[in-house]
Amino acid sequence: MARFGSRRKNKRNSIVITIIFSAVIIAVFMIAVRLVSGGNVARQEESLSRALENDITACYAMEGSYPESLDYIRDNYGLTYNENLFYVDYQVVGSNIRPVVTIIRKS
Repeated sequence: MARFGSRRKNKRNSIVITIIFSAVIIAVFMIAVRLVSGGNVARQEESLSRALENDITACYAMEGSYPESLDYIRDNYGLTYNENLFYVDYQVVGSNIRPVVTIIRKS
């Protein structure tokens, strides 16, 4: 009779070990996805910052004055970004003074 009881214990132990192993694998996968997506947003923000700086500089070089608004850059220089993810504060000081640009990540 002891023979049959030990098989049941072994089955229970293997099921518990399988469940724990699966939970650990799922947790590691979820952590990895969060790390990758967080880095992706940081790269998008860096790319947006570079694109804005390049477009502002190009506008000044070609037209002799800085863009008067963010919409002007979008319309004439093709700037696109995820407006649900970032807010861009574009403040013009003057036509011959570089505008102040702040990128804020929305949560």
